[in-house]
Amino acid sequence: MPIDILMPQLSPTMTEGRLAGWLKKEGEAISAGDVIAEVETDKATMEVEATDDGILHKIIGTPGDDIKVGVPIAVLAEEGEKVPANYAPTAQAVEEEQTEEPKEAAPAAEASPAPVVAAAPAPQPVAAPVPVVAAPAVSSDSSRVKASPLAKRVAQEKGVDLAVVPGSGAGGRITKADVERVAKGGAPVAAAGKGPIVRLPDTAERNSPMRKAIASRLTQAKQTVPHFYLTASAEMDGVMEVRRQINEAALVNEEGKPAYKLSVNDFIVKAAALALRDVPDANAAWGEDSIVKYGNVDVSVAVATEGGLMTPIVFNTDQKDIKSVSAEIKSLAKAARDGKLQPEQYQGGSFSISNLGMYGVKTFSAIINPPQGAILAVGATEPRVLASDEGDMFVAQVMDMTLSVDHRVIDGALGADLLARIKFYLENPANLLI
Repeated sequence: MPIDILMPQLSPTMTEGRLAGWLKKEGEAISAGDVIAEVETDKATMEVEATDDGILHKIIGTPGDDIKVGVPIAVLAEEGEKVPANYAPTAQAVEEEQTEEPKEAAPAAEASPAPVVAAAPAPQPVAAPVPVVAAPAVSSDSSRVKASPLAKRVAQEKGVDLAVVPGSGAGGRITKADVERVAKGGAPVAAAGKGPIVRLPDTAERNSPMRKAIASRLTQAKQTVPHFYLTASAEMDGVMEVRRQINEAALVNEEGKPAYKLSVNDFIVKAAALALRDVPDANAAWGEDSIVKYGNVDVSVAVATEGGLMTPIVFNTDQKDIKSVSAEIKSLAKAARDGKLQPEQYQGGSFSISNLGMYGVKTFSAIINPPQGAILAVGATEPRVLASDEGDMFVAQVMDMTLSVDHRVIDGALGADLLARIKFYLENPANLLI
């Protein structure tokens, strides 16, 4: 009897997934455990494994479709089994039967399985034809180009050389949309003053499941969590000097590279973890019937990815030495950008840190990541002229940080105590190494 392959629930918050692509073809023999497809969830692009042996009789889901959890995406048959031509997946029939009435009763916007994107307005006509500007000459070795796994696969399918694709993602990373744009005949726009002024059409890019989830959570957090903000400045000269000494003392590994390289962010994460250990009442979250005080200090570190912001967790941060914290952050950040994070690596956490200092941002306020009670927003470190208690002027490296706090969990005095403790550790970095 044919077996329906259903859209799996790949994370606890997942209600639907977007088929990124099939790795097996109709008529191909598969075994239990084989990866047959990739699905974009609300957190990452994940692999779908076959749970039974057989022949992939029919593929139902089309790449790019948003499909609800539990709805069939393919049909598996036993080897030699004859499947009736009119066979319909039973789960699909049940799904259609369950959703038929709600679809009639719901407003049109809710009945549609995917948002309708209006066609972009046509560009205004110009007197002269638009010149096509060739992409800069680049080596065709696409293996050295920064691109997402999905972009690489789409480029291979469409015959696009990644070396000539301009990336629009973080750090120039090439996205799927970049590849598709070039595949359709797009080209980089000429620099200002190098050709006629041309008005280009607006474009609408379909929201990914991750972007939808981020939008939903941020809206919920801002509307339902009573935020208030505390800002303090920390003198970072001590951190800079200790970091320099530790990095210079790093041994060289077999590849000829330093065994480790600490960043300023590593010190900030460690300082926040120790501060939360010292001020345990701030390591808490709001619950309907009680305030949950976390037994462990698990710091979520914000990482910018192609699909949006993710917050992988360094568990038991206060109990790990700073070199271990640094190595774990690097590993988690890479997994996040590659879409390889597992649910247990980003679900939970007791406190979050978002650092935009590397982008030159001086100060900002972050939105709390529910159900956590606070998040620390970190700006750039820069030289400033300060005055000592005696009135002497001096120059120091200073960093601003803003603590966003859930007032239901942490009041003003408690929040100030936590921020002061973070400042203490950053201005006395030897305590971070004990």
